[in-house]
Amino acid sequence: MLHKLGTKFLTALVATIVLLASSSFALAVEQVIPAADSYAKAIFAVGAMIAAGLAIGIGAVGAGVGIGTAANGACSAVGRNPGVQGKIMMTMLVGMAMAESIAIYALVVSLVLLFANPYMRYFLG
Repeated sequence: MLHKLGTKFLTALVATIVLLASSSFALAVEQVIPAADSYAKAIFAVGAMIAAGLAIGIGAVGAGVGIGTAANGACSAVGRNPGVQGKIMMTMLVGMAMAESIAIYALVVSLVLLFANPYMRYFLG
């Protein structure tokens, strides 16, 4: 069990490193800030992009874990007592909707970081 968890963690780590290494942050910063006269502007823009990516990534993982846990519990409960499938299904769907709201909140946070950042006026003029 621990070996599988280590392998999955290593796979996720390597995928993250490859994704960050292959992305062109320098080109993205020049498109966002055409005349970057200081490194603070570029660092702020790249930091906002990384923070937005992490926000939606972690939020999506959290939602996925929550939805998987709800489905697992519902399947186990229906397997033990098939007569109450309707009540279990309704409770499972409400739980899944609550878990999915976390991903929606993470999406809103990442969009605010990218397009309506309140600290942008301090760094980008």
